[in-house]
Amino acid sequence: MREIPSKDVHPTFRELFSYATSMEKVDYEIARYIDSSNRKLYEYQLDDEIVGFVGVEVITLKHYEIKHISVLPDLRGQSIGSKMVKFVCEKHGLSFISAETDCDAVEFYRKYGFEVIHLGEKYPGVNRFRCEYKVG
Repeated sequence: MREIPSKDVHPTFRELFSYATSMEKVDYEIARYIDSSNRKLYEYQLDDEIVGFVGVEVITLKHYEIKHISVLPDLRGQSIGSKMVKFVCEKHGLSFISAETDCDAVEFYRKYGFEVIHLGEKYPGVNRFRCEYKVG
C-alpha cells in the first residue's frame, strides 16, 4: 500500500472512488483529501493495478475515522479491505478506528470485529451505522 500523493490521482482511481460515493461527488471528495492535512488516501495494488483504497481522517493521534473504503467488485471478499484497515492501524499506531456506514457495508465492519451501533434512519430511507474498533 502507498499513500496517494496529493496531486497524483490516477484516472482509474476515480472509478474506484465512485463505489464509495456517487460519481457526481468523486472530484469534490478527492479535493477534500487534497486540501486537508487531516485526511489521507491510501491505495492498494495488485500486479501494478489499483484495486482498492481507503481514505481516513485524523481525529486524534491515536484515533482515525474511515471516511471512504472501496475494493473493485470482482475482488471483494478476498480480505483486501481488512488488509487496508490493518495497514492504517499499524502505520499510525492507532488505538481506535471508527467509521459511519450504511446497510451495504456494515457486515464488512462487523466481520472485521468492529462494534456496530445502529444510528437509525439518518437520511430519509437510509439507515446508518456507527462502527468502532479498539485496536490491540
